[in-house]
Amino acid sequence: MHLFWRKGYENTSMLDLLEAMQISKSSLYQAFGGKQALFERCMTRYGDLMIGQLHDALASAHSGLGFIRQFLESVLDEARGVCEARGCLVMNTANEFARRDPAIAEAVAQGLGRFHGVMLAAVRRAQIEGDIPPDRDAVMLANYLVSSMSGLKTLSKAGADEVSLKGTIELVLKALT
Repeated sequence: MHLFWRKGYENTSMLDLLEAMQISKSSLYQAFGGKQALFERCMTRYGDLMIGQLHDALASAHSGLGFIRQFLESVLDEARGVCEARGCLVMNTANEFARRDPAIAEAVAQGLGRFHGVMLAAVRRAQIEGDIPPDRDAVMLANYLVSSMSGLKTLSKAGADEVSLKGTIELVLKALT
């Protein structure tokens, strides 16, 4: 999963996979059916891990809006060099080739749908808590957050500095309230 996330599907060779997994080609085919089937399983695993972490963070956050802020600000770690600027595996895959392959397009759609669900829950919580006006369309705000985070991750991968990213995050938050 981390190899695909770092290099992308097309730039990850079979040799890369075999070395990373320390298995033979026949073992990979027997266990997973091939590179694409392995990739699809990695996409599912990535989604499970990320969505689980987001649900946990939302549940433990002091507020829905606080969770949204914390989530958006997580991109700052990439700008600070705390972690590698890999972006999001789902969005990277969408950008790489999702429309060319129906199975991958479905995996991307499922990943985005799950991500959207967490953002929708956060927006609705923030509306109940009075931090986002209740008359605002929660579904559209969740769409906005998904697209905003995608843009922030892309900017981070492209080398945007922390000040620029912080300014963008503040504009995103201001648009919610």
